[in-house]
Amino acid sequence: MRPALYEPDAQGARLVGLLDELEQQAQKQKASANDAEKLKAEREQIFRTLLDPGVTALYDYLTKLVTNLKILQPRKALRYSLVGYGDIVGYVEHEYDLKVNQSPGAKEIVLSFPCTIANEECPLVEVSGASKVRTVAGAFQRYHLGGVMEPKKDVSGEVISAKFKAKGKVVLSATFSADADTAVVKMQFVNFDSLGTASKTVPPAQLNDALFDDIGRYITREPSSLFQEALPDSYRVQLRTKVQQEQIKRRWESKISEQQQSDLEKIKRDQSLAGKLNKLVNKEKPAATDKPAESSWLDRLKGLVKRDK
Repeated sequence: MRPALYEPDAQGARLVGLLDELEQQAQKQKASANDAEKLKAEREQIFRTLLDPGVTALYDYLTKLVTNLKILQPRKALRYSLVGYGDIVGYVEHEYDLKVNQSPGAKEIVLSFPCTIANEECPLVEVSGASKVRTVAGAFQRYHLGGVMEPKKDVSGEVISAKFKAKGKVVLSATFSADADTAVVKMQFVNFDSLGTASKTVPPAQLNDALFDDIGRYITREPSSLFQEALPDSYRVQLRTKVQQEQIKRRWESKISEQQQSDLEKIKRDQSLAGKLNKLVNKEKPAATDKPAESSWLDRLKGLVKRDK
């Protein structure tokens, strides 16, 4: 409360209102700064107590994983689809590079290993047309692949056709990073499911053995649920209801189609039977131009009478 000596005259009222407004803004800014400091402190604590030890446990898991893979040397084929060319086939080389980088408030794991392209298992593709050649050649260059052969140029020097048979290596990498600023683990996988990058973010609470197992299976190209997100119950119910509605709709459409087909066949049978009966009746009827049988006998009698006279 302000002292009573500030009388609320017209000018004083405006001054008091301005001071109150400035004080409110200052308090909000101070509260916001306090909230930011509090949030920062909470995230730093999460990093120290959950993220840092969790990422360390993941590093230990990956160390054991690559050690076993180097011993077992499983032959694992990878396939990548390249637009304009087709499937590229390669085999993992068990030459793993596993590193951990740490700084105050941040920790990162990087795992990388090569996949050698099986040139003899890749198709030989001849590409015609300058734009198509540029597209495929650009993709080969982007992923550091070799195998461009017999380029043909036009009079201007532009390549208008070429043959491609992939060779070289594709490097796979997996990066796991955590820091106190975000208080989450960011995962990035390059050239695993396809040529490109797949990303996923997980909270600290999910850094457990189940997640490590999913990561290991994903890296070794075994069936994994790493990128299969859990759906909310309400959404599951919605999907289930939609599926049931679609099933009911298909059953009714099938019944209607069967009934229509049955009706159509019945109409065809009826028309066919009616046509046969109509032909039979018309065959037994005398022609419209024929004379009745009685008239024919009368003519004969008249002829006999004339001969007797």
